[in-house]
Amino acid sequence: MDNLPELRDIHLPTHDVSMWPLANGWWALLVAIIVLYVLGKALFWLRRQSAKIYARHILNGLDMQNYIKASAKMSEILRRACVRRYPEAVALSGDEWLAFINAKSVQKLDEKTAKLLRDAPYIPVQSTLYTQQDALNLRRFCVAWVGENL
Repeated sequence: MDNLPELRDIHLPTHDVSMWPLANGWWALLVAIIVLYVLGKALFWLRRQSAKIYARHILNGLDMQNYIKASAKMSEILRRACVRRYPEAVALSGDEWLAFINAKSVQKLDEKTAKLLRDAPYIPVQSTLYTQQDALNLRRFCVAWVGENL
């Protein structure tokens, strides 16, 4: 038997084949990419916030009874935060470092507080050169700087 006359001819579509609507797999891939992007941004934000919160917690928790030791610790914390955010600051010291810190802050250091920040690691604990108020001013500046730059 010859079935050939009963078969219909192949007809091509009259319009172009569109890629829309996408198949379910493409939608799933698109959603996965968006979710990964949002998670990456959220983790980056949380990492920055956790460093800022940790630095502020340490600064606010310093024992100010021995304000020279506390000032030395503040100097260390501020330097670590500065190097974390600005790696080029690792080589700075002395007045260059103070100028860099001031350039990156809205609130500027006054001269006495700046000297305390610069010299704190080298000042003897029994020194009377600075007062507790100077250390409190330094802590206020450090908390503000960390809030602005981390």
